[in-house]
Amino acid sequence: MGLKIMVVLFLVTFGPFAVFYLAFYIFCFIGGGFAVTLLYGKINSEKHLEKCEQSYLPPTQIGILKTLDEMKLEMKPIKIDRRLTGSSFIDEPLQQVIQFALRDYIQYWYYTLSEDESFLLEIRQTLQNALVQFSTRSKEVDWQPYFTTRLVDDFATHLRVFRKAQDRLADREDKQRDITEELVDSFFEAEVEMERKICRDVVCTSHKDEEGFLRDLCELLLYLLLPPGDFHNKNMRYFLREVLARGVLLPLINQLSDPDYINQFVIWMIRDSSCNYEAFMNILKLTDKPPELEAVKDKVLEELQYLRSLDTAGDGGHSLMKLIHHMNINVIKNQINSLLFVKKVCETRIQRLHSGKEVDALKLAANFGKLCVIPLDHILIHNIALQFFMDFMQAAGAQAELFFWLTVEGYRVTAQQQLEAMQGWQKDGKKQPCTTKGLLKAAALGVYEQYLSDKVGGVLRSHECFKSNFSHKGDQHLKCFGLSEDQIIHIACNFLVNFKQMLLLNNTSLIRL
Repeated sequence: MGLKIMVVLFLVTFGPFAVFYLAFYIFCFIGGGFAVTLLYGKINSEKHLEKCEQSYLPPTQIGILKTLDEMKLEMKPIKIDRRLTGSSFIDEPLQQVIQFALRDYIQYWYYTLSEDESFLLEIRQTLQNALVQFSTRSKEVDWQPYFTTRLVDDFATHLRVFRKAQDRLADREDKQRDITEELVDSFFEAEVEMERKICRDVVCTSHKDEEGFLRDLCELLLYLLLPPGDFHNKNMRYFLREVLARGVLLPLINQLSDPDYINQFVIWMIRDSSCNYEAFMNILKLTDKPPELEAVKDKVLEELQYLRSLDTAGDGGHSLMKLIHHMNINVIKNQINSLLFVKKVCETRIQRLHSGKEVDALKLAANFGKLCVIPLDHILIHNIALQFFMDFMQAAGAQAELFFWLTVEGYRVTAQQQLEAMQGWQKDGKKQPCTTKGLLKAAALGVYEQYLSDKVGGVLRSHECFKSNFSHKGDQHLKCFGLSEDQIIHIACNFLVNFKQMLLLNNTSLIRL
């Protein structure tokens, strides 16, 4: 009853809208108090931060503390052994190749994802393990037969195919297509005819097929060199395959296929070995390439211009300087005369080539009896004649006999030197090594296994006769190949007649010989 009276008196006194005013006043009071509190706190916080500007609170830990501690214990520095082949001259360039491959193909994008070095170190360790395995297995390979026989045969076969392609290109009458395309097509046609079942035209002419071949080659190498766990990891295998194929092998092949690089490499190799005067003049007199003669002539003219400028330079007034200048002038004049002679030889040869004057083969055939006849023993010891004879024997399919004779001759010279050294030790009373005869016999057995054993199919005709001769006279190191060598000489004499006829038909070869 009292509450109702209070409500009635309140409404009579303040009116019907007093309830809304009261609620509004209460809200303003609470809101104002909250705003004053925030403003006061903001001002005091700014003053406090100004006083403590350089003091920072420690960052909060992200993750579970125990897990973070375990991860820190696992992050140990990985030690990598930089030894690869055992030779510092080879290991350092290989380490640079690995470093450059990682820099150019991995680091530039990996550092945008993570700064953890463990992934890069693992890849480096995997590559080094593969190189160590490659080095170890390379040391177990007998490289001497490969470099002395197979590599030489492959290179000679490549040159024969190229010359055959050039001859076909010269015989063709239609010159509508580009000469480079014609040469490439002729080369691979000749390769199919010579190799029969092997043709590398797709790999050599298509960039896509070349990359696919290099990928297959790299995957085969990784299968042989990587541990099973790393090889069966597809991500790692594909990653290394692409880096090796596109980052190492493909640029290497492109560089070795660049003619400018090959020319610079040849110049670097012969830079320390000077060509003598006779060899240089013989090359100028026998070459059939007018552009090469023009290039030599241009270089001679440049050198002549430079020497003439030195010749016309004035000398000093001192007597000693005059004497030195006079001596230099004589040297310069001699050089000028030599260069003028070279210039004359080039001009004469160019004029002869442009005029089409060649040696008449019919006149040579008519006067063949008056020409100097070179016997076989002189051909076998003369470098230029032996080169032509080797080309002829290879074309006739009888190169095995000639290579066998050259190998036996080298063995005989080595054995003779070793036996003479042993006799000298016996005369001086010195203790002679007991392994000399064993090494000579092992070398003879190596020649036998390489040319005459059943493993090579018995390509030489003296196979059976040599087996009996070698088994009975194996201790006579200078005579163990005597019977076989005599038969080889007899076979070579049979080819010598055709060889001389070939030289007679080939004018340039006969003149050079």
